[in-house]
Amino acid sequence: MEILKGIPVSPGVFIGEAFLLVGAEARIPERHIPAEQVAEEEARYEDACRRVLAELTSIRGVTEQQLGANLAAILSVQVQLLQDPSLKQRILNRIRQQLHSAEYAVARTLRDLAKLMAASENQMIAHRASDIYDLQKRLLNILLGAKREDLGHLQRPVALISHDLGPSQTAALDREKVKAFAIDVGGRTSHTAILARALEIPAVVGLETVSGDVTSGETVVIDGNRGIVIVSPDERTLKRYRKLQQEQAAFEAALIKDKDLPAVTQDGTEVHVLANIEFPEEVEGALQHGSQGVGLFRTEFLYLKSGVMPGEDDHYAVYRRSAQQLDGRPLVIRSLDLGADKVYPADSFYEHNPFLGLRSIRLSMKRPENFRLQLRAVLRASAMGKVKLLLPMISCIEELRWAKGIVEEIKAELTVEKQPFDPQIQVGIMIEVPSAALEAQTLAKECDFFSIGTNDLVQYTLAVDRGNEHVAHLYNAAHPAHWKLIRHTILAAKEARIGVCMCGEMAGDPIYTQPLLGLGLTEFSVSPATIPELKRVIRSVTLDHCRQVAATVLSMEETDAILDFLRTSLGQILPGGFSTR
Repeated sequence: MEILKGIPVSPGVFIGEAFLLVGAEARIPERHIPAEQVAEEEARYEDACRRVLAELTSIRGVTEQQLGANLAAILSVQVQLLQDPSLKQRILNRIRQQLHSAEYAVARTLRDLAKLMAASENQMIAHRASDIYDLQKRLLNILLGAKREDLGHLQRPVALISHDLGPSQTAALDREKVKAFAIDVGGRTSHTAILARALEIPAVVGLETVSGDVTSGETVVIDGNRGIVIVSPDERTLKRYRKLQQEQAAFEAALIKDKDLPAVTQDGTEVHVLANIEFPEEVEGALQHGSQGVGLFRTEFLYLKSGVMPGEDDHYAVYRRSAQQLDGRPLVIRSLDLGADKVYPADSFYEHNPFLGLRSIRLSMKRPENFRLQLRAVLRASAMGKVKLLLPMISCIEELRWAKGIVEEIKAELTVEKQPFDPQIQVGIMIEVPSAALEAQTLAKECDFFSIGTNDLVQYTLAVDRGNEHVAHLYNAAHPAHWKLIRHTILAAKEARIGVCMCGEMAGDPIYTQPLLGLGLTEFSVSPATIPELKRVIRSVTLDHCRQVAATVLSMEETDAILDFLRTSLGQILPGGFSTR
């Protein structure tokens, strides 16, 4: 038995046979052609482009039917690459000037581009390399007369194991047969990870060696909750995971049955449970899982899906649609939360450490034109429902005051234009850097609500990149310092009588629900799939008990001890639960 640790990107557990996807990294030898064969090679390349375009168009159509237009648009990145004139010219120049074969020209050009992106210090850009490799494989399979790895003839459910999976491969997976996947590379922000969550396929990435440690036919356990792959598990482990699967299935069935029951503690405290979404297509699913609204709309995916900055009307159409679907329920829209390296040419804003660089509100201040058009769209959409504006990565009062000033300017513009909007729209801020948490009392005086973003708050507090497979094990929301920052933030919000929500991954993990309630948190925004379980936990406790749990956590000094205590505490109230991780 071998246990491999990676990065969990899509929850769930699968036990069964592994299917190893091989041949994706075949090396193409350099081959020269006689000058008289150039026209023929050019024609082969053009034909391959047309056929790949047809493949991608077909996959995108199926994906749009199953998952919606926005998730299908992820595949537009490869279509744009395929049709990019400068990239096409580079490949044709290799054929014409260097007399390279079409397959070598494609392989060399795309491989060099992918390596350049993979070397980026920014994780989001580095993960885009898989889009290029995926396109390369499609072109080469046609040029070499090879057949694309065919998963369409699988006879039984499997866990797919590979070095990498491109977005088009992931979107085309047969969910009746491919029940989970594990790959060597990737991170939480890759297109493949986004699609895995949308498909609800358990997935673990960043395993480094899984494609070399597993062979087809071996029994594996894919634990997408913990980011673990177990190769050839022993009987004791299999028994434990089979029991876990049965408990999970029974527990999920009970949760879905009770999903529309209110989230009220046993002593009468009402708690609001909302959903985090990336695309408007997710609103319906969020409501079906019992959400009371959208507590975080991550608008950066409107840019990432196409690589083109959306216009005002593009933003507005998406926000209006979401607000109308929510029918009076809250819609909290976060302004663009990206780094300059993702939005502008690398030579315009080169940074050695984008993680600490020009991103989020800092980028909005540097290039306010895109911020302004997004605010116009948000304000216009506020006439359609209960819309709120959320500002990311605020680290000081000056940034908040600047953003509020822009909001007032936009209000004045829309008034002159006689465009309807909510003049009382609430403006909140993300508490996701330590300086904001420590200055929460000052910030609370000048905003309408807080939203605690634990994903970044943990990273910045502990100096750990959760997307880096080499240090991801150090990322832990239960760290004592993190608890102190959360407590300070909630107290500041209560003192100022403003709302406070938590929208990071921590909010959706039931192991933390009791201490968070005990600290005074009464609004959670989480992944839609976790809402029923979270509501069940809330209905199973009293606020007095939760305060005792919180007091115990705050008194403890070691992270592992805190986790052990919280697992035990949750197990006592939900013995059939499955998320005590």
